Amino acid sequence: MHGIPHWIVFTIGFAAQFFFAGRTLFQWLYSERKREVTSPSAYWGLSVIGAFLMFVYGVMRDDFSIILGQFISYFVYLWNLDAKGLWKKFSPVLKALLVLTPFIAVGLLLHDAKSFVANMFQNEDIPLWLVIFGSAGQIIFTLRFVYQWFYSHRRHESVLPRGFWIISLIGSGVIVAYGIFRKDPVLILGQSFGFVAYVRNLMLGFKKDNEYAKT
Repeated sequence: MHGIPHWIVFTIGFAAQFFFAGRTLFQWLYSERKREVTSPSAYWGLSVIGAFLMFVYGVMRDDFSIILGQFISYFVYLWNLDAKGLWKKFSPVLKALLVLTPFIAVGLLLHDAKSFVANMFQNEDIPLWLVIFGSAGQIIFTLRFVYQWFYSHRRHESVLPRGFWIISLIGSGVIVAYGIFRKDPVLILGQSFGFVAYVRNLMLGFKKDNEYAKT
């Protein structure tokens, strides 16, 4: 962990999961209130903060799968902020900071390519097969946001479709398994919390469909 005390590393990781859990809880409660699956603006704002912290956590843990997952989904979060009309309210400086930060971070990671490969793919603590397994889980989990972006982009509005929650369940299950192999409490606790919300959103979606079918 680059000589950084474990408690600092895990504090950052749990802080990231705090924001992710907050977005999930807020979206869930907001949807319960509306009695249908919703995509509140706060969900995406909290996502951006959580992704930034989780990216830092992934770097500190030399965990390529975490870094990969956060990098991809980060820009989907920004698109949804724009779809919600919030992006235009940000100052030019803040916009530039939000867009450029991930690229600057990746650039810093890759400035010593040999060290990067050694830390991420030749790490004795994380066998290559586990890197591949964890990355697969992150890719599946991240695809939910790619799917959500594609679905929302076609409708010109930010929505959370049923497929988003199905992919969430599958990806989350793989990440929990990966977290168990890695003995990573941040991943295990963070992903386990989401299961209930994912299932509940699916139930709300099916209930709404049944109501439409009866009318």
